[in-house]
Amino acid sequence: MGKASRRKKIVRPTPAPRDSPGERAVEDAPPAPRAARTSAHTNTSITSGWPLAIVLALVVANLVIYAAVRHFAFVNSDDPVYVTANARVLGGLSWANVEWAFTEAKVPYWHPLTFLSHMLDVQLYGTSAGGHHVTSVLLHIASSVMLFALMLRMTGALWRSAFVAAVFSLHPLRVESVAWIAERKDVLSTLFWIAATWAYVHYVRRPGAGRYAAVVALFALGLMAKPMIVTLPFTLLLLDYWPLERVRFDERSKKSGKMSVAALVREKIPLFALALLASAVTFAAQRSVGAVNTLEAIPFSLRLANVLHSYVAYLGDLFWPARLAALYPYPNAVSVAAVLTAIVVLAAVTVLAIGVRKQHPYMIVGWLWYLGTLLPVIGLIQVGPQARADRFTYVPHIGVLIMLAWGVYELARRIPSPRVVLTPLAAGALAACTALSIRQVGVWRDSITLWEHTLSVTRDNGVAHYNLGVELSSKDQAADGIRHLTEAVRLEPDFDYAHNRLALALSRSGDIAGATKHFAEVVRISPTSSEAYSNLGVSLAQEGKYAEAIAAFSQAVLLNPGDATSRERLEFLRRSRTDKPAPERKPD
Repeated sequence: MGKASRRKKIVRPTPAPRDSPGERAVEDAPPAPRAARTSAHTNTSITSGWPLAIVLALVVANLVIYAAVRHFAFVNSDDPVYVTANARVLGGLSWANVEWAFTEAKVPYWHPLTFLSHMLDVQLYGTSAGGHHVTSVLLHIASSVMLFALMLRMTGALWRSAFVAAVFSLHPLRVESVAWIAERKDVLSTLFWIAATWAYVHYVRRPGAGRYAAVVALFALGLMAKPMIVTLPFTLLLLDYWPLERVRFDERSKKSGKMSVAALVREKIPLFALALLASAVTFAAQRSVGAVNTLEAIPFSLRLANVLHSYVAYLGDLFWPARLAALYPYPNAVSVAAVLTAIVVLAAVTVLAIGVRKQHPYMIVGWLWYLGTLLPVIGLIQVGPQARADRFTYVPHIGVLIMLAWGVYELARRIPSPRVVLTPLAAGALAACTALSIRQVGVWRDSITLWEHTLSVTRDNGVAHYNLGVELSSKDQAADGIRHLTEAVRLEPDFDYAHNRLALALSRSGDIAGATKHFAEVVRISPTSSEAYSNLGVSLAQEGKYAEAIAAFSQAVLLNPGDATSRERLEFLRRSRTDKPAPERKPD
């Protein structure tokens, strides 16, 4: 034997068993608690390995779900306000139109950035709805990828972060926000919401004025897309508790670099100030266009009952997304049983989340995220005719998904081979979401498909009957249009738009007396509308009731002295003898 060589003994750590390639190295990494704790063995980059594969899977899955929207049309609810009947938007990007978006747009929200995005789409695609749909899909994909990257960055938990982002991205409740062009504000504001949170995490890890300014700027941009983002400072406080672990509850942890709750709140004063300003501007805008329902229209007791029911209904829709609708009509009453059930469910989850907050802080964070981010649209201040809306869950459900992903993972760790249980459960849930979303996307093909589906899954839906009736009337299906418009006014006797559309449809069909009846209803409901009086005057004149027509035109001119058409008709009737035929003109 030759001379033995001395070899240095190398001690290698025994690798921990992996649930799946790349899983354990990330899942076992501690969450990033304070500024700048990133474990050396935790890969939080999404540019390689499993994170990159997850990103690509998110992109492909969304492209599959929303592939058909490039062939879809605009719909007749809100799309005319934001695009098809908005002369400013159709004019594309110009300095005059940009100024209008910031100063003169008459809509329930002040969201100039949303209008600018629509103008840019017109500049790129013209009035082809397909291009506008594609933009919304791309924004949604970007939010999904950023949410995954954000969760991974904050927690280091690869597969749990992937599950949260995937269910958020692929769930059928997202379809309304993505496939409805008028809801551009949802996908745009959420993108800025996640971007602002990402910037905040960077600020926490390396504090600095420039990084904080980035948070404020992104928050401001989000507010200019949709003011529902006002709860961002609140969600940042929740993230301070978990997973960032910045909250100090006693003096013993003072040296750890953590901060008191008061200090964390003070840190966010600029953000809270922006949120307060945006809330005030939004409320003023909503009141100025008559979008806020009064307590006489919807009593507070009914609002509170609907709020409790909606909180639980949104949870139910997350787990069982059946019978989704573009509009859920506001109920005349909520049963005592439904209210009591909601109270029990909400109280039980709240008690559970508080009880396990020390061992499982993600529970209280996720639950308060859900409750808090829904608050601006839950209906205590009721805006619009809906009892609830799928689009309102776009951000709030992130909180519930965090509870679900981390909670199920912790439970599964108590059984042998948790991967055997978790993998098929997660795969089955995502496959179901994908299949249901593909089907739900088809509902938004056009206005007739949308409102026929809505009527098939809801009851006593006057607004859906109205929208369907309007669309059918525009497609030369007058009889069907009149039938749905008649049902709309039966269900909603004070729905002035429905009475007006029904009157116009009846007038075109030759039923002048019927048209006059419904024009009179419009006047009753909207006594300050000069257009309502003008239309009534035309219909009365067509019936030969000239004295009443003169009175109607006189009131129209009194309400709007600049109404040249009504003034001309009034002068014609006054010059004419009552036995002479009235001018052959149609109502406006």
